[in-house]
Amino acid sequence: MSVAAGGVRETSDGVQYNCLAHNTLRGAAGASVLNGELLVEEGWI
Repeated sequence: MSVAAGGVRETSDGVQYNCLAHNTLRGAAGASVLNGELLVEEGWI
């Protein structure tokens, strides 16, 4: 599985970003969990 995130910017409502995941080996729910873990690790959440 690979994930690419870009275009991260702060808005008046929070954070806006673009994310692309190739989830051949992992389902969409697993990719969502992985994205959430990344946001926590990077300090965005």
